[in-house]
Amino acid sequence: MFTLDERLIPVYQELGLDIPSANGDNSYELPLPATYVIDKDRTVQYVFAKEDYTLRAEPSEVLNAAKGLQDA
Repeated sequence: MFTLDERLIPVYQELGLDIPSANGDNSYELPLPATYVIDKDRTVQYVFAKEDYTLRAEPSEVLNAAKGLQDA
């Protein structure tokens, strides 16, 4: 989770996005995007979770991790 910068709160409110209501409390916390590749025995083989919510996993990395499961 990360806390929304105070300067962005009015922007979200102007857009009609009520973060505290969605959270069920008074916080302006948002979830972090994450990508996981998990094998059949439930072992996590790949994780991408960054504090910078603007970053996403590279599709080629995710595909390589998934292909690695097929080779094992």
